[in-house]
Amino acid sequence: MKDCIVIIPTYNEIENIEAIIREVLAQKEADGNELFDIMIVDDGSPDGTAAKVKELQEEFSERISLEQRQGKLGLGTAYIHGFKIALARGYEYICEMDADFSHRPVDLVKLYLSCKKDDYDLAVGSRYSNGVTVINWPIGRVLMSYFASWYVRQITGMHIMDTTAGFKCYRAIVLKTINLDKIKFVGYAFQIEMKFMTWKYRFKITEVPIIFQDRTKGVSKMSTKIFKEAFLGVIQMKLWSLFGTFHR
Repeated sequence: MKDCIVIIPTYNEIENIEAIIREVLAQKEADGNELFDIMIVDDGSPDGTAAKVKELQEEFSERISLEQRQGKLGLGTAYIHGFKIALARGYEYICEMDADFSHRPVDLVKLYLSCKKDDYDLAVGSRYSNGVTVINWPIGRVLMSYFASWYVRQITGMHIMDTTAGFKCYRAIVLKTINLDKIKFVGYAFQIEMKFMTWKYRFKITEVPIIFQDRTKGVSKMSTKIFKEAFLGVIQMKLWSLFGTFHR
């Protein structure tokens, strides 16, 4: 068992799943040591995503685990499901990333080493800490994402340039400290809430510049409902924290 596991939630990612798994498992340190195990949390994909993962488990028997859930239960609950299992298994570093190659597997190494070697508690793969490093997104979506992070900073007071990022590495102590059963949001607001709680507990956070590229295969899961949850959720988080009711 490695000391770091990468959790990847999936729903209908048959076009990407084999390639992303192979690339993540291929990442190595400078000395040639393999770095990561993988956990796929699949929400009942009807396209055969889980079946493909099972095939790959025969090849990488001890490095791939599969959690199958019944139906689409939300991004946040998928990660929390994975976090709890990873903590129970004793992993010291826990990463999260998308299956669609918008997060490059090669950048996982930088996130992991920021925690392990540079002693940060949370490393955020950031699209906006070194200019705007986004490829193939329409300008409207880039602006929406960039100003969403600006909005979150204004409301919460966090000094994180990419507050909605979903490419991260945590030290286990962060996830042990946060009460995962009290996390309230399930969509992209989940990503903001987890950063907010990490910040509230005064853990050390760093942003690592990455190249973010829009998916070329499969269908985006973004929706108006998810965006609305994030927009309103930030205000709720701030109010709950001010009145001492957050995560009670």
